[in-house]
Amino acid sequence: MKPKFYVTTPIYYVNDVPHIGHAYTTLACDVLARWKRLDGYEVMFLTGTDEHGQKVEKAAETAGVAPQDFTDRVSIAFREMAAIMGVSNDDFIRTTEARHKAACAELWKRLEAAGDIYLGGYEGWYAVRDEAFYDEDELRTLPDGSKLAPSGAPVEWVVEPSYFFRLGAWQERLLAFYEANPDFIAPEARRNEVLSFVRGGLRDLSISRTSFTWGVPVPGDPKHIMYVWLDALTNYVTATGWPGEGPRRDFWPADLHMVGKDILRFHTVYWPAFLMSAGLPTPKRIFAHGWWTIEGEKMSKSLGNVIAPADLVNAYGLDATRYFLLREVPFGNDGNFSRKALISRMNVELANDLGNLAQRSLSLIARNCAGLLPATGPHTEDDTTLLAAAHALPAQLRARMDTQGFGDALEDVWKVIRAGNGYIDRQAPWALKKTDLPRMEHVLRVLADVQRVVATVLQPFMPTSMARMLDQLGVPADARDLAALATPLAAGTALPAPQGVFPRYVEEVG
Repeated sequence: MKPKFYVTTPIYYVNDVPHIGHAYTTLACDVLARWKRLDGYEVMFLTGTDEHGQKVEKAAETAGVAPQDFTDRVSIAFREMAAIMGVSNDDFIRTTEARHKAACAELWKRLEAAGDIYLGGYEGWYAVRDEAFYDEDELRTLPDGSKLAPSGAPVEWVVEPSYFFRLGAWQERLLAFYEANPDFIAPEARRNEVLSFVRGGLRDLSISRTSFTWGVPVPGDPKHIMYVWLDALTNYVTATGWPGEGPRRDFWPADLHMVGKDILRFHTVYWPAFLMSAGLPTPKRIFAHGWWTIEGEKMSKSLGNVIAPADLVNAYGLDATRYFLLREVPFGNDGNFSRKALISRMNVELANDLGNLAQRSLSLIARNCAGLLPATGPHTEDDTTLLAAAHALPAQLRARMDTQGFGDALEDVWKVIRAGNGYIDRQAPWALKKTDLPRMEHVLRVLADVQRVVATVLQPFMPTSMARMLDQLGVPADARDLAALATPLAAGTALPAPQGVFPRYVEEVG
């Protein structure tokens, strides 16, 4: 039986259209899901949309449509973004689905049965944009007396009856949980933020609202609707079929929730407390990545610099876009999107490094070996060194992927690609043709074997381009996972005529 792996994106809030930040999170999960499938896992990869709450109700009202019609329309945009980015998700969940409402109701009942819910009254600061409550000492006061949340969202004073979750009672249990599970929160800086927040003291959490109606009704008290984050977080178990016994139930607990750093608290404090109270296992790991600026400026609609994923793909191609987003910035850090940097990566690393290595070696095989994969001959130290570096890649990348080190994984691969270019220059198979034909054939076979490993491990990042490269290397469609690398390709395999995979990008003038 295959091992299982469950990875989730945050479900995206439908008060706006998808942008590069959404694409980044989804892409990281897609690369990880594809890698795990490549490595023999049965994978469940979930994404979707968060469709309840006051913010959505207001956005629908502004648009002059019913909330359900509004969410139906915007949810489609997130499905389309996933398709545009070549995402391989196994499920797309919407919080307006009946299966999700049933799971929310069951979770509420379990929290209530555990004695962790009570009815009271809420009076305090609330940010509609964040769908979050804030303490006074977290707010920034403007000259006009208005207040802003740490995110920059305006807050309003809310007074209404509310059900509360006894979060304060979970402080020590959460701290003990973090200590026992040091890899639960990553990267380290985010873990330290959460520890500091929880050590500072936890107050009971308002988990219902009565001032608007667009949400999941509280079981037994439909005047209240569930706090949108209690509703939204439940999606991760909903998709496994919980509380039923469907075929996906054994995917829980999730191996990884990938989130942006702005929603870290909800996932690392509230969510594990809800789950432990309900008697459910907690996810194994939560990774919070950073934010993108655009050409050095904060991304905002007012600046007109919000980038739609479709615009990037149309301008630069899907695989180049996927490669750049995970190559440019150490995953977990904030980063800057620059078209100049993207084009540089395309031309230097994709076209010059990888594309040139493939084109040179495959063209030499086509011209000098009748287009047939050469046989292996005696190894020199130079051959052995390069092959060893290539064959080490799967194990290296396993470690990188398990810690979400996508940029480091790509650098590991590029070290081998650069070594391959150095090798072909040193060995000069075009010259060996005149002096040592068997050696020329062996050198070209070494290069083909190295490129097979490279193209195999790069499939999660650039699936279409690497499929074309594997086609040109004569790798059968059923021999493209990591396990298949242990079986060499047969000498004499007919290779198709080589074609460039990564053309240089030239900007149009005028």
